[in-house]
Amino acid sequence: MKKQYIIICFLMTYSVIIAQNINQFDNNGKRNGIWKKNFKNTNTIRYEGQFAHGKEIGLFKFYKYYKKRSILSATKLFYENSTIAEVKFLASNGRIISEGKMDGKTYIGTWKYFQKNSEQLLALEHYNDNGELIGERLVYYPSGQIAEKQNYINGKLNGESFWFSDKNVVLKRYKYINGELHGGAKFYNPKGELLSEGQYKKDKKHGVWKFYEDSKLVEEKDFTYVPKYKKKTP
Repeated sequence: MKKQYIIICFLMTYSVIIAQNINQFDNNGKRNGIWKKNFKNTNTIRYEGQFAHGKEIGLFKFYKYYKKRSILSATKLFYENSTIAEVKFLASNGRIISEGKMDGKTYIGTWKYFQKNSEQLLALEHYNDNGELIGERLVYYPSGQIAEKQNYINGKLNGESFWFSDKNVVLKRYKYINGELHGGAKFYNPKGELLSEGQYKKDKKHGVWKFYEDSKLVEEKDFTYVPKYKKKTP
C-alpha cells in the first residue's frame, strides 16, 4: 500500500513539473520549449509543438474540433535554420489528403493531392516562391489516367490545355495567354470525333465557329463582335 502511494505521489509531482514546463517564454519574451494550446473554453487540444526562442522546430500537430474531441488534421515539420516546413493535411481517418512544402502560409514547390478513397494521385501542382502556380498541372482519374493537363506561368494559365476521357481520348483543347482563353479551341466526343472548333479572343468566342455531326460540317456561326452605334440626338 505504501509503495502504491509513493508511485501515485511521484506521478502527480511529475505531471505538475511537466505542466510547468510547457508554454514558457525565454528572457526575450519569445516562446520557448514545448507549447500546447486548446480550443477556446475547452480542454481539447488545438495544436502542439516545440519552439526554440520563437522559432518552430520539429513536428507540430494541428487538430480540428469535432464532436467535443480533437482530430488530427495537419502536421508541419520545421527545421531550425529554415522558414520552410514539410506539410501534410489529413482526413479524419488519418489518410493523407495532400502534402508539400510551405513557407509561412505560402505554398511552394511540388504539391501532391490524393484521391478520396485511395493513395492514387488526384492532382500534381508546382508553385514558385511567391505561391503562384508554375509549369505543368495535372489532374488524374482514380485509374491513374490523366484527366486534365494545363500549363501555368506565375499563377496564370498559358499555352495549351487539354481535357481527356478516362480512355485517354482528348475531349477539349484550349489555348491560354496570360490567364485568358486566346487562340484555337476544339471539342471532341468520347470517340475522338470533332464536335466543334473555333477561336477565342480575350476569353470570348471570336470569328467563325464550325460545328460537326458524324465528322460532317453541319453549321457555322460567326461570333465576330460588331459594335452597335447609337444615333446621335440633335
